[in-house]
Formats: sequence, structure tokens, C-alpha cells
Amino acid sequence: MEPINVVKSVIAPLDRKNVDTDQIISKEFLKRIERTGFGKYLFYHWRYDENGNEIPDFVLNKPEYKEAKILVAQDNFGCGSSREHAPWAILDYGFRVIIAPSFADIFHNNCFKNGILPVKLKEEEVDEILAKGLQKPYTVEVNLSEQTVTGEDGAVYHFNIDPYYKEMLLNGWDEIALTFKYEDEIKAYEEKRVVFK
Repeated sequence: MEPINVVKSVIAPLDRKNVDTDQIISKEFLKRIERTGFGKYLFYHWRYDENGNEIPDFVLNKPEYKEAKILVAQDNFGCGSSREHAPWAILDYGFRVIIAPSFADIFHNNCFKNGILPVKLKEEEVDEILAKGLQKPYTVEVNLSEQTVTGEDGAVYHFNIDPYYKEMLLNGWDEIALTFKYEDEIKAYEEKRVVFK
């Protein structure tokens, strides 16, 4: 995984609650066996009409938000089924950070495992950021080391994160890479272990 520390970008303001994993990546796109290539299907039925044409008023189709690396949404983001394809699609599209007041638990954990930083802020703070981003393109800097979100206007918001996940993201470790941190201890254990025949 690619490490995350500071991500600075215009936000993509998705002012919706209860965005579920079927809206993030619809079931008809789950047949692929690779973990890549899902970005083009992110929010597919919100981005495109039945003929495959872009819906102009959807946030990701507006030119000023197309390069956003930070997605901001409302409560209960990632609810619904536990498909890991949802964070794959978000990451493949180009988002590294999602800011919301709350996340569905399984989706939240899947974000960390796939190199996405889910930031929980207070509802009123998210409302404030969304309002600014909907008015005009609004840039924020997310600093994982400092656990801050800083707006271009100087507004600063603080977030909490489990130290285990913070270390994983800062170092770009997945759970397998984390195991290799203890390679010497594992080897020592294996060498003294009694083998029963």
C-alpha cells in the first residue's frame, strides 16, 4: 500500500446520508477478479444515465471536482453489504481520504486495510466543510501525523484514530506487511518449537 501522511486537495462534496456499498459500487460490476479497474464504476448509477452519458449535476462529473482526492459525505457512509469492492472502487478512482460523521463498521475497517484514511468529524464540522465545498471549490489539507483537517480559510478540525491503524497508514503497511515486522520473533519461535511426529 502507498503510505499516507499529508493529503491536500479540493474536496468532492457528496451531501448524502446512508450512502451504501451498492451505491458506491453496484452489484453488476463485482464479477471482476482483479482489485483494480473499479474506479470507473464508482457511483455509476449516480454518475451516468441509462445510455451511459454523464449526469452533469452529479458532483464527480463537475470539472472542478474531478481531480479530488478527498471525499466528504454525511452520516453512515459505507452501510449495506460488506463488499470490499467499495473501498477498491474509491481508491481506484483516486480518493485517499473520506471525511464523514460516521461510517459503517465493516466499511471503516476495509478502508484502513486498503490504504484509505476514513476521518470522523463532528456532524456540525462536516456540515460546515460541505457548505463551503458546495458554494465553491474548497481545498483542505488532511494531516495524519497531526490528526488535523485544515481548510484553505484556516479552519482547523481535529480527529481521532486508532494508533494501530495510524501506524499502518503512515508506513503503507497492510496486515501481511505488519506480520513481517515480527519476522525475527516468528523465526526464533519456529526454531525452538517442538515438532511432534
